[in-house]
Formats: sequence, structure tokens, C-alpha cells
Amino acid sequence: MSHLLPLSRVARLVNQPRHVLQAMIRNGSLATFDGMIELDELLRAFPDVKWDDDPELRRVNEIKDQAFARRVRDRALPDKEVLVARLNELGDEYAAAKALLLHYGAVMRWLDEKIEEIEESASAETHHALHTIRAFLLRNLAEIPAEAAQARAAIAAERKLKIMSAHVTIQPSGHEFFVEGNDTLLDAALRNGVSLNYGCSNGNCGECKARVVSGEVKKVHAHDYVLKDSEKEAGVILLCAYAPVNDVVIEANVAGARDIPVQQLTARVKSVEVFNSRIAALHILAPRSQRLRFLGGQYIRLACGGASGSYAIASCPCEDRHIEVQVPRRPGDAFADLVFTALKANDSVEVEGPYGVCVLDEDSPRPVIFLAFGAGFAPIKSLVQHAMSLELAESMDLHWLADASGHYQDNLCRAWTDALDNFTYVPHPPTDDLDALLAQIVTDYPDLHRFDVYASGTAAQLDVARTHFLGAGLPEARWFAEAQAA
Repeated sequence: MSHLLPLSRVARLVNQPRHVLQAMIRNGSLATFDGMIELDELLRAFPDVKWDDDPELRRVNEIKDQAFARRVRDRALPDKEVLVARLNELGDEYAAAKALLLHYGAVMRWLDEKIEEIEESASAETHHALHTIRAFLLRNLAEIPAEAAQARAAIAAERKLKIMSAHVTIQPSGHEFFVEGNDTLLDAALRNGVSLNYGCSNGNCGECKARVVSGEVKKVHAHDYVLKDSEKEAGVILLCAYAPVNDVVIEANVAGARDIPVQQLTARVKSVEVFNSRIAALHILAPRSQRLRFLGGQYIRLACGGASGSYAIASCPCEDRHIEVQVPRRPGDAFADLVFTALKANDSVEVEGPYGVCVLDEDSPRPVIFLAFGAGFAPIKSLVQHAMSLELAESMDLHWLADASGHYQDNLCRAWTDALDNFTYVPHPPTDDLDALLAQIVTDYPDLHRFDVYASGTAAQLDVARTHFLGAGLPEARWFAEAQAA
């Protein structure tokens, strides 16, 4: 019987991003069966992978987590009941495999006895043939070939992953992610940048209802919302209250920019990070009972002490309650003055949003060019991190065209480059000849028709950039941009 693995789990086992495996599938160097990869095919395509726990791989993964601005989570065990259920399932699989081996052993003993019976009255030629068959069987059953040992190690590594995490597929969108530690299905989806519908996130509102198509889930949190009997019979659950026992397929809606309602909440200031005299980052924390739903590339309105302003979100939707906005210091912006001079940890800030529709096209597998003008880096940063969390793009190139505020998060961009083999960062110094610079950039992409381009800057900057990119062959439908305040 074939041992089939989902693509996302194979990516983890061989420590390769999904886009690399997808490219191998497209060029025929990695075969799939109904979207799954057979163990034999995995071993053929990756003969040199070390299946034991590699400290160097752990270190690289930690760098990636830090580069994404996501916390490095401890390898926490799942909820105890979920863990017991997973171990029981593993025990059932072990028992089935052992029973099959016992059956095979009985078949081999029967075969050996039959060979002995036939040998007693066989001709010399038949006797020699039977002796050759018996010797072959004994020799091959006694030896464990290298590929069998490799398969055993790969299966053991995969089984460890299945105990610590479960693979989730969302239909009809096709999103995939893993649930680890004590996360619920909703927690894990949000942590991986998948924008599922939800409201209170604590079992009161029912907004996170979804249907289990296949696999087993277990209730890990009590909820006050009452499901109808017909919903229960259909496999409907609350994503905020359940965790997967094994790999599951869930039917649920993934929100787009126009599906997320405008929310109002009071957040608490975590810190103010002043990059230089022209720009600062305001880090705020949403309340536990009212996390802000948003997508990479959107913006929010902030108010405090009678001052207010609209600013792009610079953080990833995968960062739980943490929200970062980058605030340029401009004449007449009273809220920006507060950020630079008065706001401090634990102060309250009113939040309204999200707004904006310049978000990722999650159905697109195309390579991506990100174009950030000055402080327009903020929404681009959010988009980059969101794309990373979803593992969407074949490749990502970031061009940051600096203004007087400089490349104020240059080290972060270089960390992305170091951690990811499909990410390129190109910083451009301030220039008085924007036309010449953009003309130079587009000449590096003779096949612009293959790309998606996301740009953020002032309306004037975006108009110039759009003219250059579309003139060089970028389809108009693949240009995504939203103007920031001048």
C-alpha cells in the first residue's frame, strides 16, 4: 500500500519551500498522485536528505521566523486530549502494520513448507530452482537494504510531525497550514495569515462556524454559542473551540478585502520605535477579546487625545494581536507629533479599520515585484510578510526607492534575503531623476508579463511608475497600487 504525503508536509520534511516543490512538479522532476507525493517518489527525488533532527535546520527556521517578525514559538505539546487521540491513532496504525507483517510472516512460512514438500519428489532441475528461490527469499528477508532504512527514517520523521502538528486544508480556497501546540484551528489559520471569518474568537458569536469535510477534530475550549442539531449532524464546528486530531479538510470562507467589516477597538501602546527624525513605528496591542481583522496592505485610522490620522499597517495579519503602523512626521499631523513626543507604553489608542483594497492576489502563483517609495515601505512590508506566511509567490523582489527618511529598516530587508532563497532586496538611494531610475529597474525584467507588481507611494510617484511598468509589458490587471499621503 502506498504511503502518500501532502505537499506541505513534504516541504517540512525536506526543508524546502513549497514553491520549490511546485516548480519540480511543473518541470516533471517530482511526480504527484492526486496532489499527494508517494514515499518512494520522495526518496527518489531527495536521496541525500538527513531525516534526523538537524540543529542547523532548526537555526535556519528560527532565522526565518525572526525575519517574518513572528515570535519563535516553543515546541509546545498539543492539548492533552488531542495528544492522546493522536497517539491512539498512531497506535492503531502500528497495530495494523504489525498485523500485516505477521500475516506476511505466516505466508512466508507456508511458502517455505510447500517448497520443502515439492523438493522431496522434484527432479534435480526443479530442486535447484526451488533452492535458488528459497535462498533468494532468505537472503532478502534477512537484509535491510539502504533504501528501506531511508524509508523507515523518513516515515519516523513524518510520524513525529503528525504527533506535534496536523495539516489543514481549507475548501474551496485551497489554503493549507499546520496546527501546532495548543492552537485551535482559528488560532493556527490566523497565525499563518489565512483570513478566516471570526468575531469574538472565544466561542460567543458563532462567526467562525465551519464544516469538517474529512478528518477528526476535538473540542478543546468550551463555547456558549449553541449549534443547531442539523449543523452538528452536518459536521459544523466553531473554529475557535476545536483542534484537529489528524489531517483535516475544512469547508470555510476566506475573507477578501471587501469582506472584512470596519471594526472599532481600543488598543494599548506596546512601544514607540523611532527610526530617525522623520519616521517612527507605533506598536500597539489589540485586546484579547477583539483582535483586529485585516489583510496585508490595508490601513487603519488612529486617534488619541483629540488627534487622529490614517496610517498603513506595517505588520502581518499572522502576528496575533500585535499591530504595527509606521508614522511619518509631517507638518500639521498632530497624531504624528504625539507619537514622536508623548505616547508611551500602556497608553490607549482608538483604532478604526481596516480600509483599502490593495491586498495580495492569493490565487496568483506568479513571481512578485514589490515597489516601495519612501515611507510607502510600511504597507509593502505588510504585504511581503503576508506573502511569506502564505508561501504564495514563486519569487519576490523588493525595490525600495528611498526618500530623505532613508532605508530605515534596511537590516530587516537584508535578513529576509539571508533567510529566503527566493527573496531579493534592492535598495535605491534618493534620486532627483525618478524616470531614469524606474526605466533602469524595468530593464531588469524583460518578461514583465509574467509578474505581479505591488507598489506604494504618493499618487504622483505611482503614476510615473505605472507608466513605466505597463509600457514595458506588465498587464494592467497585474498592477496593484494604492496612494499614500504626500
